[in-house]
Amino acid sequence: MNRRNFFEKAIPASFALGTIASSCVPKTQLQYPDKHFHIGRGYHQIPKLRLSMDRIVKETVGLRPFRASGPRLDVEQLGNKTIVHNYGHGGSGWSLSWGTGNIARNNVLATNEKKVAVIGCGTVGIATARLLQESGCEVTIYTKDVPPNITSNLATGTWSPASRVCDVKVAKPEFKQVWEEATRFSFRRFQFFLGLNDIACWAEEYGVFKETPVYTPGAGGEDFEIHGLIPEHVRLEAKEHPFNADHVTRRTNLMFNIPSYLRHQLQDFVMFGGKVKIQEIKKLEDIDALPEKVVVNCMGLGAKPIFNDQELTPVSGQLSCLIPQSDVNYKLYTKGANFISRKDGIYIGSNGIVGNWDTTPSKEQTEKTVGILMKLMEEMKG
Repeated sequence: MNRRNFFEKAIPASFALGTIASSCVPKTQLQYPDKHFHIGRGYHQIPKLRLSMDRIVKETVGLRPFRASGPRLDVEQLGNKTIVHNYGHGGSGWSLSWGTGNIARNNVLATNEKKVAVIGCGTVGIATARLLQESGCEVTIYTKDVPPNITSNLATGTWSPASRVCDVKVAKPEFKQVWEEATRFSFRRFQFFLGLNDIACWAEEYGVFKETPVYTPGAGGEDFEIHGLIPEHVRLEAKEHPFNADHVTRRTNLMFNIPSYLRHQLQDFVMFGGKVKIQEIKKLEDIDALPEKVVVNCMGLGAKPIFNDQELTPVSGQLSCLIPQSDVNYKLYTKGANFISRKDGIYIGSNGIVGNWDTTPSKEQTEKTVGILMKLMEEMKG
C-alpha cells in the first residue's frame, strides 16, 4: 500500500473512531466548562490534606501585641527626641502594616527631619521604613534581630485587618475611621506585590461548620469590616462542596508567603540605601543615645517595659507546620482548628491566649488541631 492510499483510508477511520468516542461521553460532562467541577459527583473538587503527626515538621508560638484601645499611633516628645509610635496591632499587624506605616510617615514628615531611626524589623517596621524612603528620608533600622528570627515570621499570613485590632468596647469611636483609612491604604499597597514570585497571592478560603456559627462580640475587634474591599463570603449549597457540614462558606482572600515577602522587603530597603544595625533597645536612654532626632517605635511587645505601656498585652498563638502539599492551595477554618497553605508549609492553628507570655509549643495542642482536621478530611466526599 502506498502512502497516499494509507492516509486516505486512515483519516476517515480515525475520524469515525473519534466520533464514536465523543458520543460515549456523558452529556452532563459537556455542560460544565469549569475544570474544577467534579463531573461525576456534582461538586467542586477540593484536595484533601495528608494529615498525620509525623508530617508535622515544626511547632511555634507567636505573641501578638494587643492593645484594647487599638494600635498606638501618637507622637510624643522625650527630651530632644520626637518619638512616633506605631505598635500594638494585635493580629492585624501584617494587614495594617502599610496603612499605619503611612500614618507614621506623615507624622515624621511633619517634623521636617530627613534622618530617621526605626526601631523594629518586623513587617510593621520594614513597611514604615520603606514608606519613609519613598518620601526621601535616610532611614536606619535598629533591631534586636532580623527575619526569620522575629515575631512577624510566626504569623499565619492572611489578610485580616480587624483581627484582634482592638476591643470595640474600649476603643474610642474615632478609631474606626483611622482603622478604615489604614486598611484601605494597606490593601492598595498589597496589590503591588501580586505576581512577584507569589509573595502575595489570592486564594480560596472556606469556613466549614456542622451548624451555623454564632458570632459573639469580644476583644478581637472583628466587628470592623469594609464591604466590597475583597469578595464577600458566599454560602454554598450541599451540592457545591464535598464537606460533611451544613454551613459552608467560601470567599477569595489575600495570602502572604511570609519568608519570601520579608526577604523581598528587606532587600528593597537595603537596595534603596537603608541601613540595618543589630542593636537591642532596652531603655529610654538607649533611644536618647541614637544619633537621629526622630525615632519611629515599631517594637511591638518590646515597647511595654520601655514606655511603661500597661495596656499592651500578649496574645499567644500556636502554629504547627505541615509538610507542603502542592495541590493544596487554600485556607480552611472550622470549629477548633484552621489551616493556611503557604509555599513554606501548611500552617495549622486555632488558639489565642490573652496575657500568655509562654512561647513553648504544646504537643497536645498540635494533636488536638490535627485530630479535628483529620476527621474533617475523612468525612469529605471523594
